[in-house]
Amino acid sequence: MIEKFVATHLSLAGKIKGYGFKRYLYASINWRQRLIGIVGSRGVGKTTLMLQYYLENFNTPEDCLYISADNVNTAAAGLFNLAEEFFNLGGKTLLIDEVHKYPNWQRELKNIYDSFPSKRVIFSGSSSIHILRGKADLSRRAVYYNLSGLSFREFLNMRDAKSFKPLSFDEILKNHVKIAGSISADFPILRRFKDYLKFGYYPFFNEGIEEFTAKLSNVVEKIFYEDIPLLFNVRPSTIHSLKKLFYLVATSQPFTPNISRISSQLGISKEYIYAYIDELEKAGLFMLLYPKEKGFKLLRKPQKIYLECPSLFYLVEEEKGFLAEKGSVREAFFVNQASHAVNLYSSQNADFVDDKNRLFEIGGRNKKASDCFIVSDDINVGFKNKIPLWLFGFLY
Repeated sequence: MIEKFVATHLSLAGKIKGYGFKRYLYASINWRQRLIGIVGSRGVGKTTLMLQYYLENFNTPEDCLYISADNVNTAAAGLFNLAEEFFNLGGKTLLIDEVHKYPNWQRELKNIYDSFPSKRVIFSGSSSIHILRGKADLSRRAVYYNLSGLSFREFLNMRDAKSFKPLSFDEILKNHVKIAGSISADFPILRRFKDYLKFGYYPFFNEGIEEFTAKLSNVVEKIFYEDIPLLFNVRPSTIHSLKKLFYLVATSQPFTPNISRISSQLGISKEYIYAYIDELEKAGLFMLLYPKEKGFKLLRKPQKIYLECPSLFYLVEEEKGFLAEKGSVREAFFVNQASHAVNLYSSQNADFVDDKNRLFEIGGRNKKASDCFIVSDDINVGFKNKIPLWLFGFLY
């Protein structure tokens, strides 16, 4: 049975051989662990990451083999049976993609881990909530890593063969004038930033910008019609309601949820609204922002809702004809990128506040304020408390 997977393995590995760019997460993973889980939204590069590990550490699929849990041959043979055959033939590391598509994957991974103590398994999953449900069964066994989409820094390194290093949040706040001046010197940073907002979050832009919208649309459709039903066991009518909620957020100014208004606009009862919002966040389509208050997060309602990344706003613009709301795009970018470095909250005194009570106001080049940091779009270099928006894309 193993030989059925070798051709696929070699074909996929051949496509990325010589592909020098590596995602930020690659260097952070402790590859010596026996059971490693890589979790992230569809299309962010989990498969490439695993195959790069193979190419860097092995010479043949006889030692390290890639399989997809979504493959009919995987379902026919059984995940444990495949692992048993591969390891008994001398295999060392098994790469399992889309593991959440396989029934009872937690139990089978646990059995593989316990039965082959000298072997290694690296698995990926697109639906984070489903993967996280398996943590209880795999506690003390699996180490999990979350892979986000490309940062603006990674986009530049990938598209323009740059070697920009990540910056800390405090570095940006303290030294942004010098840093931004150095990066933007003799480089069209604002033009690249506009490109990034439209198509730079997902690595598959590198396969052809002309096909990017169609591929992203396919990713979103699969989330709605494959991932969400798998995770939440919802009916087709519910998918339609979820899509309406998605488009409502996509075509609004920075979206402050009003449950009664949403219920009236979409014809969905209030009791389901919060569940739908939570499902879309867990599926990797929404980001939720909460106020900075005491108490449990689950007991507070989100103050703002954003699409996961700016590219999704432009996808809706392309498909539905609604112009992407600039304020929503700016804020979504800032939340998406800055959340890798600090915890952000909504604030009554500015757009955002972080753990250290620093306030951030997001806007265009003419935005002014004296008691907070102004994060401005459309500027190469800032001054004093005014910082270019694009620079926060260098945090990972």
